[in-house]
Amino acid sequence: MDDSLPSGRPRPRIAVFAGPTATILNTPDLVTSNKARARHGLPLRPSRFDVLRPQRLAAPVTLYVEAFSAHPLEADAADLYAPPDGWLDEDGTFHAEQPSGAATPVHVVELDPVDGLYPLPYMGRQADGSAWEETSTAPYAPPGAARQTFYPDARRLYEEIERFGLADHGTPVELGSIADFEFFRAAPSGGYTTGPDSERLGQDFFVYYPYHLQSEPGLGDLARATNQVQAVLATGEFSGVQWLEGSPTVDETLYWLGLLIDTKVPLVGHAAQRRHQSLSSDGDRNVVDGVKFIASGVALDERGEDRLGACVIVDELVYAARDVTKVDARPGGYEVTGGHGGVVADLGGYGPPQLTYLPARRHTHRSELRLTVLPERVGGVTGSLGSGVLPVDVGTKDAEGLVPAAMPHVSITKYSRYAATGTGSDNPPVADEEVEILARIDANLAHAPLSGFVCEGMSPFGMADPTRNAALGVAVFAGMPVVRTGRGNTGGMAWRTDPAFISGNNLTATKARMLLMAALLRFGSLPPAADPFDPTPDERAATEKAVAQYQAVFDTH
Repeated sequence: MDDSLPSGRPRPRIAVFAGPTATILNTPDLVTSNKARARHGLPLRPSRFDVLRPQRLAAPVTLYVEAFSAHPLEADAADLYAPPDGWLDEDGTFHAEQPSGAATPVHVVELDPVDGLYPLPYMGRQADGSAWEETSTAPYAPPGAARQTFYPDARRLYEEIERFGLADHGTPVELGSIADFEFFRAAPSGGYTTGPDSERLGQDFFVYYPYHLQSEPGLGDLARATNQVQAVLATGEFSGVQWLEGSPTVDETLYWLGLLIDTKVPLVGHAAQRRHQSLSSDGDRNVVDGVKFIASGVALDERGEDRLGACVIVDELVYAARDVTKVDARPGGYEVTGGHGGVVADLGGYGPPQLTYLPARRHTHRSELRLTVLPERVGGVTGSLGSGVLPVDVGTKDAEGLVPAAMPHVSITKYSRYAATGTGSDNPPVADEEVEILARIDANLAHAPLSGFVCEGMSPFGMADPTRNAALGVAVFAGMPVVRTGRGNTGGMAWRTDPAFISGNNLTATKARMLLMAALLRFGSLPPAADPFDPTPDERAATEKAVAQYQAVFDTH
């Protein structure tokens, strides 16, 4: 078998990862059809038509399809068609030759289970015989009384895209003709809850629907997913990665993977604003565009190495993961952040993908934070603000990769004007008034030896009010680096007004959080002062020297 594409490029093999709370892997509730309701004497829904859902035949069946019914103007061009397979008379009897009198021309179709999925009425009912009206047996039902709407991995999604998708000229969407796929589950959206290896909602898989059962992955889950992606790519068997996740957060995860994963193949993420199978769902096209992008080789340089870093592919555009965010749940609901480029390639039209610019930031195999060069141990901090802060050794990496329990804890605090207590010559700033920050510092010292803060402050400085700045200064001299970013989607670079703080460049606060987490795994905590409320000049100098290492990373990644 020829394993190359018509272009001569080798046939790609793509690793597809199912990530958390992924609308792209989510389908509308399976609601009992009127066919089933009529069969079992249940009240009918008022809809004119039954919704057809992809299902498998259990046995072969012969169907008669009315000729010229696929388009309102098919019969208008009847002279262009071959004769039908036969005719059905008014009694429904099939005739190979056209009978006298009224008869309907038909095509004879033999359907077989091996053909794959077919759109059919959904016949399922609840155990008590009643109809399904939503995904749960009743509103706000517990997990044991709720079905799942998310696919456990992307295998079924890709099958349905190929089975039901239409290419631009009426031909099938042939994913399998241009690439081979292997499917993985990394903090997946759906899980298997029965059997010897049953999984637990909120621990092994993460959903947001039904909404009352929403769950979110934690830092340990991110560590395990990172290790899994790195291990899969370390085999050397794959030409690229497609990562599927919820649209509000896919950019964060892809930016993280672009910092940590040591690879020379493309990493692309996809999301959907609307659920799979729903009206105007966008996820299927995003997946197809991702396959097209990886197979084209446009992301590779002359050595065959990825030159774009982690990307998010949505709405026929390829965004650098560092420079994109979701702003609204509608088509085109993604925007470039940071005010400088962001769209690295275009997938619109019938031609091949075209690059628009190359990112200047370090990524993947060029990242100074990639998993393969991170140390196995770094310094952390422990203790309390009351009794003193002490250095502690933290094991961050082992044979499996990142140690989930050692993942850094980075909090985001946001500046807004008109604090409870103003400041001035008669009312100087007092860090003790920022009880939330000080409580978080003590909680970090007790439970998270690697930790830090991001302050989304005023633009362009990234600073907050004097009282909050003072409290964040306590964090810095307790060993916790603090990054200052501009407010919201800032278009410029955060100014560096104090060498004890890190400038977040033009990153959003959420992206700065991901970069600070990665940097903590590389450099460890800052050197703590004996009294974080009042560091000595030598202690301040030592902190500023350590912060400079962080700043170099923020300036280049």
